[in-house]
This record gives sequence, structure tokens and C-alpha cells, in this order.
Amino acid sequence: MATLNQKPATVDDLLPLALTSYAHFTSMRVGEDGRIRGLSLHLERLVRDSKIVFGADLDTGAVRDQVRQALDGRSTPCTVRVTIYDPTVSLAHPADADQPGILITTRPAGALPPPPLRVKSIPYERDLPEVKHCGLFGALNARATAERAGFDDALFVGRDGFLSEGGTWNVGFIDRDGEVVWPHAPVLPGVTMALLKERVDHRATAVTLAQAKQMPVAFATNTSVGVRVLSCIDDTDLSVEHPVLSTLRDTYLSIQGEVL
Repeated sequence: MATLNQKPATVDDLLPLALTSYAHFTSMRVGEDGRIRGLSLHLERLVRDSKIVFGADLDTGAVRDQVRQALDGRSTPCTVRVTIYDPTVSLAHPADADQPGILITTRPAGALPPPPLRVKSIPYERDLPEVKHCGLFGALNARATAERAGFDDALFVGRDGFLSEGGTWNVGFIDRDGEVVWPHAPVLPGVTMALLKERVDHRATAVTLAQAKQMPVAFATNTSVGVRVLSCIDDTDLSVEHPVLSTLRDTYLSIQGEVL
């Protein structure tokens, strides 16, 4: 069930979201113990993005309460999505939407770690990449293009020729010296990526597609999958095993979840 401000969401409630996509969100994986890795970072994201998108403050206590309500009686692990939008939003005057509500939805969570991901490089740059917004057409169209070509997902290449991120995930690499490399590019500051950066030595640098294909290992990170290895980029196969990759996975899984 979808709830908006603690009440079952109606069709009329959801139509403005469906027709405008003017909203932002975060998705959180709830562990079997009911805890959430990086919960504080997810809440910080919601507060930050509410200021950017709506010019409004967000009550994180209300978010916590409504997520707890949505999880009551639900089996875990699962993924809970918190979408922030104003049901009064209009195409004509989006700036008038300054009273955002809290939409909560849940779905089952997949097993960790997921199988390797095969990706196709696609020229694409997300609008306002620092915000986790609901304008997903471009990203999903890139994903669909990759799927039609026989791949699992898209890896975005900017107009400057540098890699940024994937369809709904950050991308990282392990170089020939065993160092973790994150692309220096306009990307969504992912929570899983942030948690790993706090705990694992790394560097950030601009990465071209050709350089990426020369890396021994590439991986994707997001809340739903944790650390997911990429088995190929375009027609270039990559290793799916590496000691540093195991360290990244173990480090992520060892992070204690936060209590709602």
C-alpha cells in the first residue's frame, strides 16, 4: 500500500506525481533486523533536496514515523522508498508547489550480492545530477536502449567524453594497483558510495570510456544492491573477482544499520 502523509494514497493524490514527475526521493534497504545502513545520509539527502526542489524544510521525524508505520507487520529485508512531492503541483506553476508531502511505498528486496551486471555505454547526462529526482525518462530510456542491445543496463558517458554513473547507481573501478577509483564527474552523491568512501582508501579522477575498459574491475553501488560487479562494458569483458572487490563487499555488509 502507498501512503501519503500516513493515509492511503488515492488516485487523485498520485495523479499530479504521475503527470509531472516533479518530486524527489530516496530508496532504503531495510535489513532483516529492521535497521537501515546509512539512514542518516538518506535523511540528509531528503532535507537537502527538499530545499533545492521545493524551497521547503522537511520534518525528518515525520519521515521516520511514516516509514515505521509502513514497515509495521511487513517482512524484511525489503526496500522502502520515500518520495517527496506536493499533490497540488501543476505544470503551469511548479514554483507554487511549496508544501511537499511524504509518500511511502515498499517492495521486496533482492538477495545480496546480486549477479554481475553487463553494461553498455550510452551518451547521457542527468538533469540536476546532485538531486535524486523523479525525472527518470532519460535514464530509463538509456537503460531500455542498453537492454534492447542485449545488455543489463546503461553506463553514462558525458559530452566531455568522461564517465559519470549508471542508470540508478554509482560506478567505481579497481585499477591495476588495487586502488579504488571513483569517476570525478557530476553524479548523484549515492549513500552506498559515501559509506564506502568513509571506510576504504580511494581516489577520484576523470575516467574516459577507454580508460574504464582498461581497468581490471568495475562495480556498481546503490542501496538495493550494495556492491555489484560489472562483468563487461560494451564488448570488453572485466574480471568479476578481485581481493579489493571482496573487501568492498565485506566492508559494506559490516556497516551497522541505524534504528528507525
